[in-house]
Amino acid sequence: MHKDKLKEILLDQKEVFSNRKGLIERDIRLENYISTGQVVVISGVRRCGKSSLLYLIKEAMKLNEADYCYFNFDDERIIPDTSILNQIFNLHIEIYGKGPVLFFDEIQNIDHWEKFINRVHEQGVKVFVTGSNAKLLSSEISSSLTGRNKQITLFPFSFAEYLRFCNRDKQDKNLSSKSKALILKDLNQYMLSGGFPLVVKENDTEILNAYFQDIIYRDIIARYRITQVNEVRQIGLYLISNLGKLFSYSTLQKISGVKSSSSIKDYLEYFEQSYLFFYLKKFDYSVRKQVMNPKKAYTIDSGFANRLGFSFSENKGRIIENIVYLELLRQGKEVYYYAERNECDFLVKEGFSINHAIQVCYSIDVNSISREFDGLTDAMQTHNIKNGLLITFDQESSDIDYQIPQGINIIPLWRWLLQ
Repeated sequence: MHKDKLKEILLDQKEVFSNRKGLIERDIRLENYISTGQVVVISGVRRCGKSSLLYLIKEAMKLNEADYCYFNFDDERIIPDTSILNQIFNLHIEIYGKGPVLFFDEIQNIDHWEKFINRVHEQGVKVFVTGSNAKLLSSEISSSLTGRNKQITLFPFSFAEYLRFCNRDKQDKNLSSKSKALILKDLNQYMLSGGFPLVVKENDTEILNAYFQDIIYRDIIARYRITQVNEVRQIGLYLISNLGKLFSYSTLQKISGVKSSSSIKDYLEYFEQSYLFFYLKKFDYSVRKQVMNPKKAYTIDSGFANRLGFSFSENKGRIIENIVYLELLRQGKEVYYYAERNECDFLVKEGFSINHAIQVCYSIDVNSISREFDGLTDAMQTHNIKNGLLITFDQESSDIDYQIPQGINIIPLWRWLLQ
């Protein structure tokens, strides 16, 4: 690529990057990644705040303009050739007279990026990269950077981060009636709009439609050269409309018109690689059975379900379930669902054991109490778990007039999210 044009793009991008305003601290211990001698890889769905996290890292490292080189490869002006990486690195040295800390955004757009990163890393260059495709990052990391990288999976805002962004105090106990009413108001809005930073800032869920289209058309259709465009979109909309429900290949074939089950399998993998969906397996000590059993789908952000899927007022329980699942992933938990005589939403595996059982519902009443408690107690008995958790929108154990089975604690969603 012509040097003058590349220099113009480099300086344009750096100006935009260095002028970011209104950012909040994310719930990530940045010092763990700043102090490491390894390459830091930040992955996550597009628009979840990866570039902003790079900026926060730059600020925490107290880097001056000459100390770092930022470049975003999701830029239509560049020619995505491997040689551009070396050009950018040398351009920085030419402009500033010193080697930089590298901040490379959406690195997966450049083929064989890992070879360049590995080479400069061996020369002692500090490197941070981001990407929006899980498989591309993981395959390339495994080929050249195994044992030489630390990874961060970034999500849209958690509820605690959402409150921080909205300048609300994080309160998780001893709330006055007014404070509780305000936090429930915030929680309702978080359930409705989700946690994508720009959506929260603009209070505009229409942005979510654009994000969905970008993921479908840029991260999946264009990247994998798929011709069944409407079919892929239909599958995505179906999964968003059926969060937390079992799905099968045959059902997806029927609603989309895709005849090949192997194509369905590929499309589901592409959704997962782009971080649009996660798939929850049924727990079984047999890995083969885990793979064969039906799965449940959850989406990266509850706002997608409200904007593109179903009626918010009729499906608040599914939204809460999705939020709880995402929070467990943020905490790095290994999660499954339980389904034997009855069903329990989440089992959390630590080491070789199932140590936690969690049931989720919007509210407990006389019609639902048996179903919710039975699934939770079954899971607890099967896996010898002494304490189980039932998460509701706003009820806790002291609010329930019915007999609560021994070992079960009922907790409101907001309190659990802020603990």
